[in-house]
Amino acid sequence: MHILWDIDGTLIHNSTDGAAVYLDAFTRVTGAAPAKLITNPHGKTEGQILTDLLVLNGYAATLLDDVLTELDVRTQALHDNGYVRSAVTGGPQALRAAADHRWANALLTGNGHQHSRVKLLAAGYAAEDFNWETSFFGDRSPDRHHLTALVATVLGDQPSVIVGDTPNDGLAADSANIPFIAVATGTYSIADLRETSALVVVENLENGLDDVLGAIDGLATRG
Repeated sequence: MHILWDIDGTLIHNSTDGAAVYLDAFTRVTGAAPAKLITNPHGKTEGQILTDLLVLNGYAATLLDDVLTELDVRTQALHDNGYVRSAVTGGPQALRAAADHRWANALLTGNGHQHSRVKLLAAGYAAEDFNWETSFFGDRSPDRHHLTALVATVLGDQPSVIVGDTPNDGLAADSANIPFIAVATGTYSIADLRETSALVVVENLENGLDDVLGAIDGLATRG
């Protein structure tokens, strides 16, 4: 069983300054800070956010690769300067419990590989907590649906489940016929997430851990 964890709002708390590194990379590439900003980035991929930001401000979408390259430089600088993020309640324990069940902890995130690594390390997770070879990163995906469509290409018919915190995570899971589990540690409420196809919706990964593990165990047993 492959558990495909989202990062922001699922394994780490969203940060009010989370967009700063995007804006920094954008400004260094274009030479000017963006005059217009993305109003609701939650559940969107990095590629989607940065492409929209470029186009919204009158730049060519073809600059995306340059911005992503600069973003890797900026995130490494954050790491080198002691960047700190906060893990959600129960996040590390959930990873350990999944590993104890011999399930693979992997990632399905809108972030790129480098940005994902820096965020997780900043929140106290270890790189070894995750299987990076069967993880999926959204820096070059135009939306979540494109990202989840890649799962079948890599995992084939191996069972998997997506754990996320936004309705977009659920819709993208649905489009790829992947089961979805929702945690309300992001910007969306339990009531919002119960409107999705989620097998189970929990307040957090501490209080809801038994429900999450039970749902995954049921999937693993059925194969």
